Amino acid sequence: MIGALNQKLIRDIWKIKGQMTAIILVMAAGIAVYVIMFGVLDSLRLTQQTYYERYRFADVFASLKRAPEAVKQRIQEIPGVSVSQSRVRFGVTLQMPDMLEPATGMVLSLPDGKQPLLNRLYLRTGRMLYANEEDAILVDESFFIAHRLALGDKVTMVVYGHRRSFNIVGVVLSPEYVYSIAPGALMPDNKRFGIFWMGRRALAAAVNMKGAFNDLSLSLERNANTERVKEQLDLLLKPYGGLLAFDRREQISNFFLENELKQLEAMGLMAPVIFLSVAAFLIYVVMSRQVTTQREQIGMLKAVGYSDREIIFHYLKMVLVITGCGAVIGLALGAWMGVGMTKMYAEFFRFPILKYSFSFQVMIFAVLLCTLAAIAGTLMAIRSAARLPPAEAMRVQSPAEFKQTLFERLGLHRHLSFLSRIVFRQLERRPWRALFSALGMAMAMAILVFSFFMEDSMSYLMDVQYELIQREDVNLSFVEAVPYRALEEIKVIPGVLRIEPLRSLAVNLKFKHYQKRTAIIGLTAKPELFRVIREDLQRFELPPAGLVMNEKLAQILQVKKGDMVTVEVLEEKRQTLHIPVSGIIKEFIGLGVYMEISRLNSLLDSQEKITGASLMTDNNNSMLLYQKIKEIPKVVGLNITSVLRRIFEELMAENLLKMVSTNMLFACFISFGVIYNTARITLSERGRELASLRVLGLTRREVAYLLFGELGVITLFSLPLGIWIGQGLVQGMVSSMDSELFRIPVYLEKSTYGYAVAIVLVSTLVSFYLVWYQLDRLDLVSAQKGVE
Repeated sequence: MIGALNQKLIRDIWKIKGQMTAIILVMAAGIAVYVIMFGVLDSLRLTQQTYYERYRFADVFASLKRAPEAVKQRIQEIPGVSVSQSRVRFGVTLQMPDMLEPATGMVLSLPDGKQPLLNRLYLRTGRMLYANEEDAILVDESFFIAHRLALGDKVTMVVYGHRRSFNIVGVVLSPEYVYSIAPGALMPDNKRFGIFWMGRRALAAAVNMKGAFNDLSLSLERNANTERVKEQLDLLLKPYGGLLAFDRREQISNFFLENELKQLEAMGLMAPVIFLSVAAFLIYVVMSRQVTTQREQIGMLKAVGYSDREIIFHYLKMVLVITGCGAVIGLALGAWMGVGMTKMYAEFFRFPILKYSFSFQVMIFAVLLCTLAAIAGTLMAIRSAARLPPAEAMRVQSPAEFKQTLFERLGLHRHLSFLSRIVFRQLERRPWRALFSALGMAMAMAILVFSFFMEDSMSYLMDVQYELIQREDVNLSFVEAVPYRALEEIKVIPGVLRIEPLRSLAVNLKFKHYQKRTAIIGLTAKPELFRVIREDLQRFELPPAGLVMNEKLAQILQVKKGDMVTVEVLEEKRQTLHIPVSGIIKEFIGLGVYMEISRLNSLLDSQEKITGASLMTDNNNSMLLYQKIKEIPKVVGLNITSVLRRIFEELMAENLLKMVSTNMLFACFISFGVIYNTARITLSERGRELASLRVLGLTRREVAYLLFGELGVITLFSLPLGIWIGQGLVQGMVSSMDSELFRIPVYLEKSTYGYAVAIVLVSTLVSFYLVWYQLDRLDLVSAQKGVE
């Protein structure tokens, strides 16, 4: 049998079903976003850890010029080294029949006839290589799919200046290339860059590496000191042209994956917290006003014997109904959308298997977080009412002490109509209620601004990167530093309109006890194709001496303009230089550090050399241009700027903007939910008052003006407040997603504010219509009655 309080609960729920539905949607949105983000994050983390462990992803990596195989025994004796794996690694140019422009690739050696000890391969289809097989290769799945290849197809490569064709016998995945990008690129281009594996003997013979290696992977013992191992490895490999050893954190594929997971975690934390905070605020507002309107009922219940605990639990049950419904909808929606987002990441990152795991920990925490937020809001609302003595609670609440408002004291009321005066009196005499209503609407506005911002900032980032910085059409990279005369050879190729030199120098920068491995990019003093720009987006002219580094790198090294930085060169003579910092610039991508190329070459005590070139080209001669570039054996990398931008946009649309679109959709729900709740609660509070005015002779339109005029003023006040809060949320998101890879700019289009304002105003008009429909049907007799 249903008790009296439960019967009252059912009646109360039905009476405010509209407000409850809005709150349930807001709460469901918060839970869904949390489940989506952290469900996907958990799936990726679990897959990553399992994949790395089963396929023995190495702990430390090192590249070098050339070392005899006998050195490997000395490496194995370094304390802390468990397994060492030497191999040959070489960049190649690919000549794919389905492409006009050249593609590039990286070929790695495999022990003849068996799997490597570290970075083992997952065979997707086909077979592994046989021992002593010379004309067979394994290909990375991404490249295989991008070119629609089949087992048995041939791939033509320029290897060490010689053109050779190889048969594809297997398609594989590697934990080392979950995210594969070409040298110098920031985004994967699976069509123009591929990873291949050959037998050790065949590759060594092709690139003159018999009995030698130029790449190394190490697995460490459980308690090994990684930094100490890297130091000893660097000392051992230094005579053989070794670059600084780096651990798993700096391995390029893992580095990009970890950055993506950190960004996903940042978005997963902020969005649900915002949504659930709004939901808790709504519950507080609804329950506080519900308690206020039922003050006399609470007094009667206490008078007939109900305890404070029973009354509090009665209102908590209403909140638990809201939470339960929101949890069911949010979990179902989050699981469904999480599966779709996981499929998106399966195309972005290459794992053998990636499935969405509906983690019970994520589910329980999401529901618990939601429930605690709701209960906290409810307890704040009902605590004071439940403590009132029955006699005081049953007495009608004393009217507020009214006096002249500030508006009236200033004489401004004389310029308003009678009804407008009532509206402004109501607002000024109950400022806290008006402020909380405005704050609720402002939060809805802020969420919309926050959701739209990501698209604006990423579009701005691309415009700056690909229109102001990388203005070249084609960027070439050479397998090693070459003399300046190489520019003349390229300049005469038909289709080349302008060419500028580049020199990339691998270095380790040190300042005090801070250090960072990076590359100095040598440019002409006034480059036009690959430019360094100031914060005002104008070209930064490189000084004749000194380094120019971006703000993020300066922050990592804790340097400022004028400081002297120690530069350990990791190539050729391995000099140690001391160079001042002549400028600090703001960049959004990478850790750039630049220097005038002639000065860089002179410091290295070498002839004028380059490692790459920026080209402006004529599209009408692109076929001949690309054909000639394919024939240059020294070219190991080619990036087409327009293609890079398109890939960036596609990946952004596939990845980031889908998450942002989800947030936008939920933000629209929240916007409507907040505004409708505010309007509906105001009607329930003032129902008796408005009915009395109707009885006294005011028309429906005049009564509507009193109600909606007050809400209209609150809405207009909430708009600038919402923009201000939204900008704060944007700043918080930018700070949380700041990484070495990307810095998202704080940039909002004026249209973004327009869209957000438009959505809030449309939500307001729809809410007003729904409330007007209820106001128009208001029973004047019932509305003026006292307590049930």
